[in-house]
Amino acid sequence: MGTSLDALVRWLDDTLQPGKFRDYCPNGLQVEGRAEVARLATGVTASQALLDAAADWDADAILVHHGYFWRGEAEPLVGMKRRRLATLLTRDISLLAYHLPLDAHPTLGNNARLGELLDIRDVAPLEPGDPTAVGNVGNFAEPLDGPALCARLRELTGREPLLVGDAQRQLQRVAWCTGAAQSYIGTALAAGADVYITGEVSEPTVHIAREEGIVFVAAGHHATERYGVQAVGEALAAAFPIEHRFFDCDNPV
Repeated sequence: MGTSLDALVRWLDDTLQPGKFRDYCPNGLQVEGRAEVARLATGVTASQALLDAAADWDADAILVHHGYFWRGEAEPLVGMKRRRLATLLTRDISLLAYHLPLDAHPTLGNNARLGELLDIRDVAPLEPGDPTAVGNVGNFAEPLDGPALCARLRELTGREPLLVGDAQRQLQRVAWCTGAAQSYIGTALAAGADVYITGEVSEPTVHIAREEGIVFVAAGHHATERYGVQAVGEALAAAFPIEHRFFDCDNPV
């Protein structure tokens, strides 16, 4: 049982097409471990908690949405960064990370999976002129109001979403983008959305939602981005003779 690390990387690069994106971090193999992979752990962020859980499970490789080496961060490998890399290197575990490519994939991506789980139909890109755009717009299968939408998100994510705007308004047209995409609220307005769903909220977002008359929902950065990496891990386990396990290291943001 198992396959080569090179084969996994080729499949991921062919499927997620990272070369199409101008990202904030390197996509693909970030830390090289053993050449053969029998156990693949997945998670949202390559935190120490995820590394420890994967190492305890004897994972050969870890696939995440939020990896390392972000643009603009301090470069010295000290403190927390040293400890994380030491865990990977001493246990000979590979780290693979895909950021925007994992948001944008039309079937396995974070946005695609969240839209499917919310039963959104007639899905289209939020920015149709941009082939690498990560947001989407569509229609709920049946109109629903704010409390019903929040109840659906609460059941799905296990946490209480924040809603800004007219909670009793009937919502049909929906735009969404997982993670920290609150700045897309203007794009959602231009797309004719009744409601915009993302992970995080910032102070100006509240005023825009109130003054422009759009319902805004922040459902959690971590919570909205749990589904894409799981889908990719499951697809890899179907394509290769490997074992896959998703580790949900909770994050309230």
